[in-house]
Amino acid sequence: MSDGEKAPGRVLALDPGEVRIGVAVCDSERVMAVPLAAVPAYPEASTRCADLAREESAVAVVVGLPLRLDGTPGDAASRAGAFADELRRVLDPDGIEVLVFDERLTTVTASARLKDAGVTARRARGRVDSAAAVVLLEAWLAR
Repeated sequence: MSDGEKAPGRVLALDPGEVRIGVAVCDSERVMAVPLAAVPAYPEASTRCADLAREESAVAVVVGLPLRLDGTPGDAASRAGAFADELRRVLDPDGIEVLVFDERLTTVTASARLKDAGVTARRARGRVDSAAAVVLLEAWLAR
């Protein structure tokens, strides 16, 4: 187990996508995950996400690794891994650990939760990325 996994404190979760990066954070007791505004997936997204980690006083960042259903990595997992590597480079001087965690089906689960809550598909479009980050963070916290 790594230091970020053992150390008390807030954890930021990032669910990288091609258009947006979903963002969620938990409280310092690691009991509840809440969504934050998604970050556009533009070239400087790692800098903005690193800034968010610092603003939220995160001790660790969990980046979703979108493996295929059979557990093998594909192009999306490679992009997420490269994103996590860039975050590590930026956050290492701050002592904020960057971890990757399997995020298969988080978007499906998040979409279902939003639908169950009565959120229309049109309104859910802007929310599903950060809702998926909440699902990712909840799974990581429960491991």
